[in-house]
Amino acid sequence: MAQKSPSVKSTITRFQTSTEKFSGRAGLSLISRYLESIGITDRLASQFSFLKKNGKGTTLKSFFHQIICFFFDGTDFHMSRFDHLKEDGGYAGVIETPGEQMLSSHSAKRLFGSMSVVRVWLLRKVLKQLFLWRLSIEQPEVIKLGIDTMVMDNDDALKREGVEPTYKKVKGFQPLQVYWGRYLIDAIFRNGKAHSNHGNHVVRVVSDLVRLIRREYRDDIPIIFVADTGFFDQQLFYHCEQLKVGLIVGGKMYQDIRPIISETEPEYYTTFSKGRQQWLYTEFGDRRKTWDRFFRTIFTKPLTEEDGQIIFEFDRPETLIYTNIGMNTAITAQLAEKEPEFISAESIICTYHERARDELVNRALKNFGTEHLPFKRFSSNAFYYYMMCISFFLFESFKHDIDSPAVPVTWYAESFRRKLLDFAGQIVHSGRQIILKLPEVISKALNFNHLWSSSGDGPPLLPWKSA
Repeated sequence: MAQKSPSVKSTITRFQTSTEKFSGRAGLSLISRYLESIGITDRLASQFSFLKKNGKGTTLKSFFHQIICFFFDGTDFHMSRFDHLKEDGGYAGVIETPGEQMLSSHSAKRLFGSMSVVRVWLLRKVLKQLFLWRLSIEQPEVIKLGIDTMVMDNDDALKREGVEPTYKKVKGFQPLQVYWGRYLIDAIFRNGKAHSNHGNHVVRVVSDLVRLIRREYRDDIPIIFVADTGFFDQQLFYHCEQLKVGLIVGGKMYQDIRPIISETEPEYYTTFSKGRQQWLYTEFGDRRKTWDRFFRTIFTKPLTEEDGQIIFEFDRPETLIYTNIGMNTAITAQLAEKEPEFISAESIICTYHERARDELVNRALKNFGTEHLPFKRFSSNAFYYYMMCISFFLFESFKHDIDSPAVPVTWYAESFRRKLLDFAGQIVHSGRQIILKLPEVISKALNFNHLWSSSGDGPPLLPWKSA
């Protein structure tokens, strides 16, 4: 005898539409409050007042507010996304923007297209001012800055100004970027053919940052730049010595260096450990054929991996590290007085290997934003790229300032959006107030009271000065 399956009492039989304001991105309300509390959109609107010729339409403050929230949202990075958002009253509510001020794709394109190729570089100043802001909050005793390039793959794009073949065998852009820990603090947006040491870009970036740090933060703080073999150049060493800063850079294993290493007796090698990882190293002075002086050189290879696994002899990657630290230089004297542990070979090896974190910042930036830039004009794409970098800087700052176990600073954007932004909320107008209603389970899980108060109490930006 066949059994009758019990009827499901919770079966949905029909649906209805509602004119009430709902949003699946209710967490963006925290971002909106944070942007307002630190004052970034007011500063951007003031800095780029030349973008609007009249007072009609969306204000500049609202434009920058929506663009930063657009990058935090990350659902879709095409300009057509703005047309969808313009019709979404719930989205407008959570980012605290009146419906009539919401951008359309056409208005967004006009504003991105109004930036000239000369004035777009002013956005670098914004990144550096944000860097000073974080320095004033975190107060480091030694500043270690990484330098690297990042390939932005636009191989499948139609004709774009500046999209050219890169060393990764794809067509795209290759900006030069400078990192301080998890922050991207300066960048020069460049075409794809611009290699690491292209032109005088690196020298300009180093000079600008050293001058800025010493003028606006502290004039006696040790500054160390770290870079890979793409920046291996004697002129960069000379420039760093003139500026009295340190440089740690990867060297190339030329044939004339092999005999020096192979003829070095075993007793001149040293083993040291950090955690479960071990290295074998020796140091000597080296001068390339076209160089007119020697620099400190450290040859190293790992004995174990980070998890403690032993690496076979034939599979151990060999690394050459060149530096002016530990020589008769101003930075050596400065470190010997303030932070002598940074002069040791072990510290230099660790600092150079930590350079791999810069690749993680590149990965985090691409995870936060996009490699595919939407415009044909170089200046418009540069504007879009710098706004993505500024938004990414604010993303890292928000995680630090919110100071909550519910929002780890190690989160990539994907986890951040899924766990903090992607939950339902309702915008309710009652008693001349606008109220955001959330599911109680979400509020408890995130300790939303703390997030709400912290996001509205972000550290205000410093007064902006010439950078």
